[in-house]
Amino acid sequence: MSEPHPRPPDDSWEYHLTLPHHVLGPGVARSTVRSILTRHSLPGLVDTTELLTSELCGNAYRYAAGPATVRVQWGNGTLRVSVCDESDVLPRPTSSGATLEGGRGLLLVNQCAQAWGSRAAAIGTGKVTWFELHG
Repeated sequence: MSEPHPRPPDDSWEYHLTLPHHVLGPGVARSTVRSILTRHSLPGLVDTTELLTSELCGNAYRYAAGPATVRVQWGNGTLRVSVCDESDVLPRPTSSGATLEGGRGLLLVNQCAQAWGSRAAAIGTGKVTWFELHG
């Protein structure tokens, strides 16, 4: 039996993935977004989405104590990936000095994404950090 044809990329859709607070979480998120975008015929967004998702999920693992939720949304030619974690501290990119230990991943997000940001979670505690790419 042949595989069904993927939907055209102008359809709207949304996926959610909950990651435990585990060192393997960012890798699971990377492979999941790769699979989602490949199945939805968006191969041109795969590499950048994997990289930026890894940065946000890595930050969630490093700075928050609990699980993280990844939301992948497509609509109107825009991909939005959001990562919600339990830390109330909003991320801020740091300068690109070679001696800095952290914060450089957000500089990468800022450089590669068409838009990105962070806000307090709408319900409860924590925050949501997101980025957008245009397809």
